[in-house]
Amino acid sequence: MARYLHTMLRVGNLDRSIEFYTNVLGMKLLRKSENTEYKYTLAFVGYQDESEGAVLELTYNWGVESYDIGTAFGHIAIGVDDIAATVEKIRATGAKVTREPGPVKGGTTVIAFVEDPDNYKIELIANKHAGHGLTGN
Repeated sequence: MARYLHTMLRVGNLDRSIEFYTNVLGMKLLRKSENTEYKYTLAFVGYQDESEGAVLELTYNWGVESYDIGTAFGHIAIGVDDIAATVEKIRATGAKVTREPGPVKGGTTVIAFVEDPDNYKIELIANKHAGHGLTGN
């Protein structure tokens, strides 16, 4: 049996990224490890333990402060119960809201977008629509 484990994001400031994912998005820091020989640090964050669901691996390569995200990466999606309240809570932290809550173009699924400190896009989807496609049914 195969299971989806994690998504890795390269970050320019590990402490800043951990702060965003834990304090702004409400994830937990699950584990952190440092490799002095190859000069990188990993932090795993998520809403539940890795044995229960997929998590994010934040990778900090020592001395690298930014990355070109490129055109292939789209976004990370997170389901939330109250999308409007979640966006306001995120906005209050000073984080960047790039799309206000509303229906997806061509459908009824309610979404919003925010960005993390490294400009990775995060789509917020109303839990009642999560997993239902564009129409929210």
